[in-house]
Amino acid sequence: MPARAPDSHRRGFTLAEVLAALALLAIVVPVALEGVSVASRAGMVGQRQAAAARVAERVLGEYVSTGRTENGSDRGTSREDGVGYAWRLERTPWAADPLEEVTVQVTFEVQDQSRILSLSTILDPTRQPGEASETTPEA
Repeated sequence: MPARAPDSHRRGFTLAEVLAALALLAIVVPVALEGVSVASRAGMVGQRQAAAARVAERVLGEYVSTGRTENGSDRGTSREDGVGYAWRLERTPWAADPLEEVTVQVTFEVQDQSRILSLSTILDPTRQPGEASETTPEA
């Protein structure tokens, strides 16, 4: 049996190339997964913030139009998309005029972190709720 000459045209990867590829994957895959996790969390925060804004807008709108909230309290909870949103309404006097600042703070949870969204407006407490404001047309 004749001895074969070494085949110099073999194709394949060397051990060093395989190890380099594995090392690169070990670095890239966790970074990519963390990026996906951050993007997912940001999307969830955005959705919950939008829902909290709708809750705050509704509570503030009820107070502005009727002078009270739906449950007659300065605190309450609301559910939207199966998630609970706790809200608190605060009234504070405005410094210069006989006005008051009305603020609704909505607290919500995103991945075990508590977040707060605030929505405020200025009201004239001497005006009756639902009463149109008087305006003087300019000449």
